Amino acid sequence: MPPPMVDDAITATAATFPARASELRRIGTFLNDFCTRQAIEHEHCLRLNLVVEELFTNTVRHGHHGDSDAPVWVSVDSGPAAVHLTYEDTAPPFNPYALFANVPDTTLSLRRIGGLGILLTRELASTRDYAYLFGRNRIRLTLKLTR
Repeated sequence: MPPPMVDDAITATAATFPARASELRRIGTFLNDFCTRQAIEHEHCLRLNLVVEELFTNTVRHGHHGDSDAPVWVSVDSGPAAVHLTYEDTAPPFNPYALFANVPDTTLSLRRIGGLGILLTRELASTRDYAYLFGRNRIRLTLKLTR
């Protein structure tokens, strides 16, 4: 088997946080450190932070109805052209992308109250999927990089 090409290398890092609003700063530090190590441009790092902040805020507010010690897992992988995010929580099953499956990304005027964060994460990610596995909501997103 030939050795892997350098351009195909993937680096990953993961962390677990309690579902508490006060953890947003630690999550931001975790993501910023990852971006620095991987030389991800500031603009892309801001997008990654915004997406995770929206997901995490929804977990705390809507999934657990307030601060909780329940775990939230965040994993990020960096390849040559994209960052892959895996976000998991133990809140009740909820597919955020099913709400707006038939609404175009740009149709904000047609959406009901709420859900702006879902549309935002949908717009910023080039791919997304949701699954409820082993008692966890799992969202996987790909954010393209232009280096």
